[in-house]
Amino acid sequence: MKKYLLFILISISSTLALAQDAAPRDQLYKALGEKAGLVKLMDDFLPRLQADPRTGPFFKEVDEANLKKQLVDQFCEVSGGPCVYKGQDMKTSHMDLKINRAHFNALVEILQVSMAAQGTPFSAQNKLLAELAGMHRAIITTETR
Repeated sequence: MKKYLLFILISISSTLALAQDAAPRDQLYKALGEKAGLVKLMDDFLPRLQADPRTGPFFKEVDEANLKKQLVDQFCEVSGGPCVYKGQDMKTSHMDLKINRAHFNALVEILQVSMAAQGTPFSAQNKLLAELAGMHRAIITTETR
């Protein structure tokens, strides 16, 4: 009987641990307003990127519709949504752009302004930036300022 009770307790605690680990992965996605919220965010973010003198030159000759779709899919996937990003990896897509730390930081700053303008909760902003932070090394292609 003791072994049976111990087995039940271990099973229950394992199940609870798995349930905690399986906390909704899409929690951030939902906090960002799901796909419609991400589209709205990109509608604000992309014009700001293009207008800013620090980042604008990188976005002059891009297919805006494709860029928007790629960013929505990428942010959706990164935030736990159902989308699948099918674009190039970050290193390949940025390799010839000579992006430095100042450019990258400007983009992050603009993204924060756009998220704030869209009413994205501060905690969700921080979580998204943390998820995107891993791309830093692949995007910065030069050390010059």
